Amino acid sequence: MSGGEPPTVVGTPAVGPWRNAVMAAFALGGVAVSTWGPRLPQLRADLGVDNAAIGLVLAGVTVGSVSGLGLASALLSWLGPRRGIGAMLWLVAVGIGVIGSGAGLAHSVALTTAGFIVVGFGIGAVDVMINVEGAAVERAAEKTWMPLMHAAWSAGAVAGAGIGACCAALGIALEWQFLGETVLVAAAGTVAVRFLPVGLPDADAVAERPPIRGRISGWLRGWTDARLLLIGLVMLGVELGEGTANSWLSLAVRDGHHRTDAVAAGFLVVFAASETIARVAGGPLVDRVGRVRAVQVTAALGVTGLLLFILTGPFWLILLGTVLWAVGVSMGFPLGMSAAADSGPNPAARVSVVASIGYLANLGGPPAIGFLSRSTRLLDALWLVVALLVVGFVAARALRTDRHAEI
Repeated sequence: MSGGEPPTVVGTPAVGPWRNAVMAAFALGGVAVSTWGPRLPQLRADLGVDNAAIGLVLAGVTVGSVSGLGLASALLSWLGPRRGIGAMLWLVAVGIGVIGSGAGLAHSVALTTAGFIVVGFGIGAVDVMINVEGAAVERAAEKTWMPLMHAAWSAGAVAGAGIGACCAALGIALEWQFLGETVLVAAAGTVAVRFLPVGLPDADAVAERPPIRGRISGWLRGWTDARLLLIGLVMLGVELGEGTANSWLSLAVRDGHHRTDAVAAGFLVVFAASETIARVAGGPLVDRVGRVRAVQVTAALGVTGLLLFILTGPFWLILLGTVLWAVGVSMGFPLGMSAAADSGPNPAARVSVVASIGYLANLGGPPAIGFLSRSTRLLDALWLVVALLVVGFVAARALRTDRHAEI
């Protein structure tokens, strides 16, 4: 964090510390969602269940996140940024601790699932809140920082995956790793939110907002807009690809390619690092070729990577496939959000529509992969991701900037 006192005024806090606080919250979100991915083989063993049952347990994240997404706006209005984001990060920390104790100590599917529901609620709510704060920081600074903030999430995922990989390699019990990450998220979150504004927007900003009924009506109309739905198809493919990697990559490497738990966890670190680098470096590509071509190029690379991952056996080809898979899912979400916001009036409603599709794909896709793996190999279940990335490649023309729809 930057030096200086945390902002205590509602209107215009110091931009530097404010931006850094939001980026720290993004990074902690990345740490949280990568907590269990590297340790799924051990979590499965501790619970004594199969892949399909793990898919059901992971569905708890989806159930919780849907509720968190729905209540995030009300919670942010009620608590303000500092208390709202802080409370949700603490809730995420508690949920991580429940998962660890539920699986590693109690060996209870029910308790572990409850922990995933709690984590899902906190992640869903805090993701909305930090994106709202990120947009507010951009407006205050008159600079584009959102891609960098999303890269902070990916960097947090690298750190979280690295923690899991190291713990797997060292034979550290799952419950102790999760307890350590509980302390990390709670402590770092407590420090970071001190640099966020305390209260609600000022009266003029509130007065400029459309009435609740108008916002709901605009959001509902967005679901009938063909262009937004096509952008949503892009989001569906890339977010299913990212969510599947976060939840199933380590198990696919272990079971499908017969590697050790530590090596399998290391592949998730490689995926997260590759996605982070692609997001940080992607801006010049977009400036050069535009949104459509950037998404098409990266989606094509993602399809190529998944084919290598599914069909090949040599270590270096599997590793290359993992890197290309990560690049393939790196750009669709941030560019889809930008395209939705630029596609016509009422940008908040437009962004909400495509973000809902992407978020549910990210969290709902892993349980679907688990169900598919019940009747086929886990590697073969990944063909669903391939198919939807191809659909995203075809639908990418919806991200063009030469046409504006209306809601």
